[in-house]
Amino acid sequence: MDLVDLIVEKRFLGQEFLTWLWYKSDERGGTVFLPGTGDTQLVFEKHMLLEYGEGEAFEKIICQGLQAELNEARTGLRMGKKLEQARIHIIQGEYEWHMTLKASLLEFRSVKPPKTMAGSEEGDTAEAVEGRLLDRIGMLETATRTIDELFRVFLEIRTSPAAWQEELDRIRKWIRKPE
Repeated sequence: MDLVDLIVEKRFLGQEFLTWLWYKSDERGGTVFLPGTGDTQLVFEKHMLLEYGEGEAFEKIICQGLQAELNEARTGLRMGKKLEQARIHIIQGEYEWHMTLKASLLEFRSVKPPKTMAGSEEGDTAEAVEGRLLDRIGMLETATRTIDELFRVFLEIRTSPAAWQEELDRIRKWIRKPE
C-alpha cells in the first residue's frame, strides 16, 4: 500500500477527530479541558465544509454563518456527511488564534496567531525583526501543541473500545439534539 492509498484509507480518523472536537467544544459551551493545560476555549465559527459520497457522486457542502447558524452543518452530520474542514477560534489565557483545520491531513490553514508584545516593538533592527519572528514561531508552536494534545486525548478515547462506544453514543445523541 502506498502513501496515497494509506491517506485515503485513514482520512476518516481526521474527520472523526474534527467532529469529536466540535462536540467537545459544544458540550461545555466552547470550553475543552486539556490535561496539564486546563480549560481552553475552542469555538467553531463561520465556516465548515462537509463531504459526502465518492467518485462521481462526491459532494461538498459549505456551511457559513455565526456559530448559532451552523445548524445546517449539524443537519449534514445527521444525513451522514463528514466534517472535512472547519474554522476554529482558540483562546488560552490572553492569547487567541484563528485557524482553519482540514481533517483529512490535519492540515492547518489560514492560521492567525495572537498579537503579542513583540509585535508592537518598533524598529527594523536585526534584533527587533528576529524577536518578532521568534515570537510568531512560538505562537504557532503553541497552537500546534494544543491541537496535538487534543488529538492525543481523542486517540486515547478512540483506541479504547469501551470508551469510544460511550463517547460515540454521546456524539450521536448530540448530533440528533433538536436545534
